[in-house]
Amino acid sequence: MRGKLLPLAGLYLVQGLPYGLQSGLLPVLLRAGGLSLTRVGLAKVLYAPWLLKLAWAPLVDAQGSARAWVTRSTAGLGLVCGLLAGLPPPGAGQAGLPAAVAGLLLLLNLGAAMQDVALDALAVQLLEPAELGPGNTVQVVAYKLGAALAGGALLALLPTFSWPQLFLLLAATYWLAAALAWAAPALRRLPQQPLSEQRPHTAHLLRDVLAVPGTVWMAGFVLTYKLGEQGASSLFPLLLLDHGVSAPELGLWNGVGAVVCSIAGSSLGGTLLAKHWKLLPLLRSVLRFRLGGLACQTALVFHLATLGASMDAGTILRGSGLLSLCLQHFLGGLVTTVTFTGMMRCSQLAPRALQATHYSLLATLELLGKLLLGTLAGGLADGLGPHPCFLLLLILSALPVLHLDLAPSTFL
Repeated sequence: MRGKLLPLAGLYLVQGLPYGLQSGLLPVLLRAGGLSLTRVGLAKVLYAPWLLKLAWAPLVDAQGSARAWVTRSTAGLGLVCGLLAGLPPPGAGQAGLPAAVAGLLLLLNLGAAMQDVALDALAVQLLEPAELGPGNTVQVVAYKLGAALAGGALLALLPTFSWPQLFLLLAATYWLAAALAWAAPALRRLPQQPLSEQRPHTAHLLRDVLAVPGTVWMAGFVLTYKLGEQGASSLFPLLLLDHGVSAPELGLWNGVGAVVCSIAGSSLGGTLLAKHWKLLPLLRSVLRFRLGGLACQTALVFHLATLGASMDAGTILRGSGLLSLCLQHFLGGLVTTVTFTGMMRCSQLAPRALQATHYSLLATLELLGKLLLGTLAGGLADGLGPHPCFLLLLILSALPVLHLDLAPSTFL
């Protein structure tokens, strides 16, 4: 089993690099360069290719092997990073994100989304039923580590490494991962899927997916359960930056520290579920804890506006702000693991020929919900002010708790 998990770990690690780059490194660079919160938030539009995975998933299924798609897409990501290394960094005296950089970042997300489709298909083909637990643990941990490396560790290294050096390092990493995907013995032994087993796509596909019990409720839940959390996690680090926290320190806490806490939360969620905790009560409990954590973060935002409030080094307020980042990421990882378990249980109720499409639909809606407030939070803060914005995010975080009361009992 180790021969399967090690190449999967390497490939899922590089899959997390684009997300960390654009959620951790890029917003801090843009804000430090003087861009408004609205413009920083709009940069998340570059995540759009991730919402279109269902459009090219049939192409990955029908044309060539999953291993070949993983190899090509990973090598292509290295090429894009090499091109980014030749461009000037964004934010330095510029009114917005340069068109060339934005276009290449869009290509980076396109390649990463295609790699995601192919890599998930490869993992499904590769892992035996008894290996799914360790395989999914490797997937979550490796992806988050990749996001931490790109979003936190690279930001901490920015005073030492230049923009070109960082992206040349990323390019080399991708090319090594592409070689791993092509040469790993466990991946080379994968059987080809017979054409007779491929499901034709019909006009009734969406209707059949939505007819699976619990799908409509779960779709609504995954679309909304991250709204408040994602908005706060996008906005709060930038407010800390505005109040004097340095970019390297913020990169360390909001990158490496936050991902470590998120991994710990995800691991705790898996442990609790393995100990036969019922999904619905566990989900309700962790959502309430998350709501309490966001309430504390909102109180910090209000306190920052009071006369004499200081976030100088060594102050309690500075420490509370940085620790609240880690707490929210810990609770976010816990909520995500439990929610993904509910998504899988719902997808298991679908016919086997629909299960991949069914789960892809739920995963796409889950990502859409994350991006919605992450993109708009800066504009809301610029238009309403940070205080009303955080109150709105607090209300949005309470909605999933109420939504649980409507949950069907079929898969929870």
